[in-house]
Amino acid sequence: MRKAIDSHFHIWRQKDQPWLVGPMVPRIFGPYEPIRRDYPIEEFLADQEGSGVGKAVYVQTNWAKEDFEKEVAFLSETAERSGWPHAIVGYADFTVDDVRPQIDRLIKYPLLRGVRMQLHWHETPAFRFAGSADQVIDPTVRKNVARLKDYGLSFDLQLFPAQMKDGLQLVGENPQTDFILTHAGMLTASDEKTIEEWKQGLRTLAKAPNLFAKLSGLGTFVHRNDPELIALIYDAAIEILGSDRLMFGSNFPIEKLWTSHAELIAAHRAAAARKSLKDQENIFGNTAEKVYRPV
Repeated sequence: MRKAIDSHFHIWRQKDQPWLVGPMVPRIFGPYEPIRRDYPIEEFLADQEGSGVGKAVYVQTNWAKEDFEKEVAFLSETAERSGWPHAIVGYADFTVDDVRPQIDRLIKYPLLRGVRMQLHWHETPAFRFAGSADQVIDPTVRKNVARLKDYGLSFDLQLFPAQMKDGLQLVGENPQTDFILTHAGMLTASDEKTIEEWKQGLRTLAKAPNLFAKLSGLGTFVHRNDPELIALIYDAAIEILGSDRLMFGSNFPIEKLWTSHAELIAAHRAAAARKSLKDQENIFGNTAEKVYRPV
């Protein structure tokens, strides 16, 4: 198999990461003391050495809102110096009246491929990020997302299953824009009811042909590398979406809280190995190449 593409990873400088300094802020991935520090590209490259990853896509990490351009500039400088990452997903605030001045500042960076504003909301307070459950269909958010087609940018969509009906409205009314579902729709537990609700959410979003999904962050809610859970998610996601709409993402260094990169990608490869060679090629390269166009 040719070298894989990691469609979702992070690096950061602590001084520009408000959630890594000051009091501990609850996060959906649990306590994070070991990563409350710089995580430079050199450490990521060491972590994933020998894993077969040849390219990687950086996804925004919630710098201070006013520093949205600084984040992309930092990543662009990192790429120029090290050769990594190969594509960037930046941040823009879609709740402002007109997001275009922000996008205009970002689009000058050649590696920019898309943007993410996290819109996920859950009945469990510790899992919440968005201001409300229906922020995904807020008129201002929808108006601004509709502007992405003029820039040729994608939107990384982070939602829980209960929000996916609204998510389909947003994705469906923007057929010229690619949407990438973060963490395969964030399955929060492995009981039968929760799994079925998650599957139904995927079925809902699957109706939109411009919806893709990342097989990333699959240890987020169990706080471990769980090969059985990963296999379950692979089976359902491939059945519902098809491998040509799926891509692998490490979510490093978050997953480093409980596993190594080698153990993580081994579990993903084992889950995919039960599928066809074409499925494996799609998940570990073809889909990310098509959607993010890494250089």
